Amino acid sequence: MGAHPLSESPPILYATSARIGGPGLDAVALESLRALETAGRPWHALAYDNRSDLPDSKISVLRWHPVRLLSALGSEHYYGAKKHALDRAAARRVSRGPWALFHGWTGESVRTLRIAKTRGIPSILEIPTWHRHKGRDLPLRLTKTERENAALRGWAGWKQGLLISRQQTLEEYGLADLILVLSEKSEETFLAAGVPKEKLFRHQRGVDVERFTPAPAPPQKFVAVFVGALIKRKGVHHLLDVWKRLALPDSELRLIGAVHDEIAPLLRDAPSNVVAPGFVGDVAAEYRGASVHVFPSECEGSAKCTYEAAACGLPQITTREAGDVVLDGVNGLIIPPNDPDALAAAIQRLHADRELCVRLGAAGRERVCAQFTWRHFGTRMLEAYARLKR
Repeated sequence: MGAHPLSESPPILYATSARIGGPGLDAVALESLRALETAGRPWHALAYDNRSDLPDSKISVLRWHPVRLLSALGSEHYYGAKKHALDRAAARRVSRGPWALFHGWTGESVRTLRIAKTRGIPSILEIPTWHRHKGRDLPLRLTKTERENAALRGWAGWKQGLLISRQQTLEEYGLADLILVLSEKSEETFLAAGVPKEKLFRHQRGVDVERFTPAPAPPQKFVAVFVGALIKRKGVHHLLDVWKRLALPDSELRLIGAVHDEIAPLLRDAPSNVVAPGFVGDVAAEYRGASVHVFPSECEGSAKCTYEAAACGLPQITTREAGDVVLDGVNGLIIPPNDPDALAAAIQRLHADRELCVRLGAAGRERVCAQFTWRHFGTRMLEAYARLKR
């Protein structure tokens, strides 16, 4: 893919270190490309696999790229190596032939964005979470640790070079013409770092409202469900502590997701009404079997579990840091992160008021159907592209 007939408009180049089709970011990639396909816009994608019904001819896969040989290095270094490999492949594409626009992801686009800038190709950078500084005022020069890492030589220096540096990420922010942010909180972290508001585009995720649907009726007992990686950043340690302290009658807490080492010891001391089955195939059934979704995370882009739980008609207890799906008092209760007392009070309130649960849950379903389906996602994506028409 490099030359295009003069009668056709140049395609959009989309690059991701994820796959096309599947859960999480794989689904985001698929729906982004599906929006282009539906709109009749020419496009080409670079990804590590295609698991979708989109034309293989439009997707260059890196499934057999030599970087796969580095998988034994450990996840952080391996994923960094994959991102660098994707960036090099995308940069080669952008350096050849005409492109209407380049759409990449932070941490894997710096080389491509440099070339796009020199060639006058508009660019979009997608941010899965927050600004690298997370709203804090950090120095622009290298920290002591960063200087030490930069001075590493030999094997250690080579491994360090596989990681995505703060300097690379900040350079990407500067090079991109438009930055997609997932929530009001994410936008605030960019504004705090001095990024102009006109360079930011709010772009929430979507959910399949045909797959994620409400249960015919709520369960008899009070079932709280958490869906996501069982890590402290998502507030699981606070949730376990609060649940043990509350000792609610006729209740159950279900923790759905991979158990990480930092949480495993806490589960051994958890009450008998705490169930942690790990990864489950039918997560929609877990939502439908619950009374409330609890997600007290301290940092997210826009947590997909909040979309899914809302689509299933669940009231939610979550934080502003988890995204914009939940509005306080409308379809859930918003609490501050890392505030066990506020978390306990919210759980107690919904445990005591089942009518409130039903009312908030119904409003959640209505909200996602009106604003956060994948069709809405595709429309917003095309609006972002329209902002950068050549």
